[in-house]
Amino acid sequence: MPLFTGVVPPVVTPLHADFTVDFASFTRTIENLLDGGVHGLFVLGSTSEVVFHDEAARRAIIEHAVKVNNGRVPIFAGVIDPTTDRVINHARIARSAGADAIVVTAPFYARTSQPEIGDHFRYIKDAVDIPIIAYDIPVCVHVKLERRTTVGLAGEGAIAGIKDSSGDDGNLRYVLKDMANDPKFFGMTGSEILVDSVLAMGAHGVVPGLANVDPHGYVKLWNLMQAGDHAAARLEQERLLKLFEMVWISLGRTSAGSAGVGAFKTAMRSLGIIASNTMARPQRSLNDEETAKVEIILRDVGLLR
Repeated sequence: MPLFTGVVPPVVTPLHADFTVDFASFTRTIENLLDGGVHGLFVLGSTSEVVFHDEAARRAIIEHAVKVNNGRVPIFAGVIDPTTDRVINHARIARSAGADAIVVTAPFYARTSQPEIGDHFRYIKDAVDIPIIAYDIPVCVHVKLERRTTVGLAGEGAIAGIKDSSGDDGNLRYVLKDMANDPKFFGMTGSEILVDSVLAMGAHGVVPGLANVDPHGYVKLWNLMQAGDHAAARLEQERLLKLFEMVWISLGRTSAGSAGVGAFKTAMRSLGIIASNTMARPQRSLNDEETAKVEIILRDVGLLR
């Protein structure tokens, strides 16, 4: 069977007003996800604002998550950085801190070719003995993990699976088809709004940032799809579509990244999970007017009274 499956949220990193990690809120975030029935935790992903955390903070975040989790579910750790050697260093730290797998993007800033991207993953695999999950997120790294690159690396055993946040579900479907005879390979989607569709085409898991706000909803959706109840799954997905609309509230005043993660943090604060919706600087946090709009959505979907 695939190495990892199910709902594996990219865990929000709560911050104090001085931009340091709020570990008390981080503990509540993890416990809320686990109480919701998630099947894994992905720390230091895009939703975790990974690139804003220095090496010491990254280590502390992984160690804290491992301690709180206490072996209940697998932990993925993002080791995201522009260059191979930096990623290898992060990977060694993640492994020593207790992560069960690492999540790796293509190199960025430097303009690398697909063969060079393949070598990037091979160097990391040779350097660190830990499962590697390829992270396809061209909106952030400005290069696509092409089908032939992903399938080639998987066939070599250089990667264990892929987390696809490219929005190119056709490409993911081809990868899933190409790897169908490998029982350990897994493909996961980073989409919040197409979970039912992507699971129906054969994906093995979902990595939705919105699950920080409503883990029960995504676990319910997963369970319905596993049971083959596509009609009920569609209804739950459509409820989550309404919840997802919070990510557009602050657009124009903030970037898309700030609008999305900022909305998640704002909702989590309103639900009493975290103490502050502070975003890592220079990203802007949602203001009071925007918070009120987030809370309207929370009430509409039954999460806030």
